[in-house]
Amino acid sequence: MSDTAKELLARAKYSADGLIPAVVQDARTREVLMVAYMNEEAFRLTLERGETHFYSRSRKALWHKGETSGNFQKVRHVALDCDSDTVLVEVEPLGPACHTGSYSCFGVETGFGGSVAQLYDLIAIRKETRPEGSYTTRLFEEGIDKIVKKLGEEAVETVIAAKNDSTARIVEETADLVYHLLVTLVARGVSLEEIAEELRKRQKTGKRS
Repeated sequence: MSDTAKELLARAKYSADGLIPAVVQDARTREVLMVAYMNEEAFRLTLERGETHFYSRSRKALWHKGETSGNFQKVRHVALDCDSDTVLVEVEPLGPACHTGSYSCFGVETGFGGSVAQLYDLIAIRKETRPEGSYTTRLFEEGIDKIVKKLGEEAVETVIAAKNDSTARIVEETADLVYHLLVTLVARGVSLEEIAEELRKRQKTGKRS
């Protein structure tokens, strides 16, 4: 365990019942996904394993988020508030946070950026697992030449749609274009964070803004 993780464990202040509230936030969209509780063991496991663990007050037991649903939360940053009695966990969600299937337990649905991030993560999982019958699997198996060929085709179709009057067609073709662009990025190992950093640089310099 890192020195930072040890310091967080040492600073954490638990309530009389041995629990500390944990606010879980999407590291990319900044939306609050859920609020749960941790005991000392759940907090330690979260820091050690890089995935969220909580303590269920109703079942009086530890639970690993995603263990049964597959909707794991990859920890990106952990902090304590100024009183050290609340934990903020910034995560990369690999699926909905809520048991109802919603992105957030607070009824907030992910915006465009969040949807793109979730799709990127799903494509990355498809690349690793290669499930049978998946179109994404077929693209990765056919290789980068096929992937960029499809990207070019979708770009042309988006241009054609934009020259016509159908808004619905533009939406459909743009969605196809974004999907194939993400497949290309995953295939080449380019992260969304790298793209975001380049956009931030351009915003600061005024380039293409």
